[in-house]
Amino acid sequence: MSSAHSSWQEEKQSAWLYRVVAECERGTPREALFRELAQAADEQADIWLAAIAQNGGEVPTAFRPGRPPPAVARLTRVFRPRAMRGILAAMKVRGMVLYTQTPPHGTPLKVDDIGKRHQNGVAGNVLRAGVFGVNDGLVSNAALIYGVAGAAPEPAVIVLTGVAGLLAGAFSMASGEYISVRSQREMFEYQIGLERAELEKYPREEAAELALIYAAKGMPTDEARRLADTLMQDPERALDTLAREELGLNPDELGSPWVAAASSFTAFTAGAALPLLPFLFGHGNALAISIALTALGLFAVGACMSLFTGRHAALSGLRMLGIGGAAGLATDFIRGWLGVASGCAFFRPRRAQTHRKSSLFPR
Repeated sequence: MSSAHSSWQEEKQSAWLYRVVAECERGTPREALFRELAQAADEQADIWLAAIAQNGGEVPTAFRPGRPPPAVARLTRVFRPRAMRGILAAMKVRGMVLYTQTPPHGTPLKVDDIGKRHQNGVAGNVLRAGVFGVNDGLVSNAALIYGVAGAAPEPAVIVLTGVAGLLAGAFSMASGEYISVRSQREMFEYQIGLERAELEKYPREEAAELALIYAAKGMPTDEARRLADTLMQDPERALDTLAREELGLNPDELGSPWVAAASSFTAFTAGAALPLLPFLFGHGNALAISIALTALGLFAVGACMSLFTGRHAALSGLRMLGIGGAAGLATDFIRGWLGVASGCAFFRPRRAQTHRKSSLFPR
């Protein structure tokens, strides 16, 4: 299929999906927006159709959506556009930003306000990921260590188990974060690249679509058109705004996957090491000290989470402490239940015994 045929197919697909979203928004101001966007996509498809005919190509007679669009349409009707906004944006359905931004920050008042609400987004995401990484390492490794400590109190076994849990969890978190950020970055770059190409070919149509989105947010139509025309005079600012407002993407959040992986690895390691430290140093009351450190760490993580949730720090800390305690109790209960059900001595707590010399080592 030629480039012109592919572009015609993409525009018709976008128009078809716009109408699906408009049907879901029937009776709301967003319905008019998405119907106008559908009409604009049809007009761009007609331009590609004329180009195909001018070049002597085979002119398509009717549009038939491929396999993904009907499935996405059914899911959109069931779960509504807000839940499907990420998939719809990836399929070049603009206006999804209406489902991700809160009304107080939805409409800029002047050109200099564009993008200000997105500042510090990367720092906030890094801090949030760090807090949750520490929490994951702390809860998972503490539950693992205490479960093993209840069955096999030998320090060497506990240390080996804790180190293995730390490394396995840290590498798993790092690889998962790398893949996630890498995939998101590639998707963002692809979408922004398409938007750049369309901005170069159809600046007037892109300005009209941007004005429609601002008008749907409550800006007067004349002011929305004037703001969109002003933005189009600066190609880079126009591209940045189109990515944010039409696609719901933030170019400033294209973080490095290696940095994300290293941060996730470090955060998980810091959390997972906390309940392990007393056993590494061989303290006589290692288990009690480990539980105390874990409780303190859980409370601190909960208090840090209150920065993102707006809850009281003490209440958030106590809630996290309760969740961590419940995880530890559940692990101990399951370990005890397995010991009774299977009859395996490893799962049952061992009592202190006087060890006799093994016959494997004769005198």
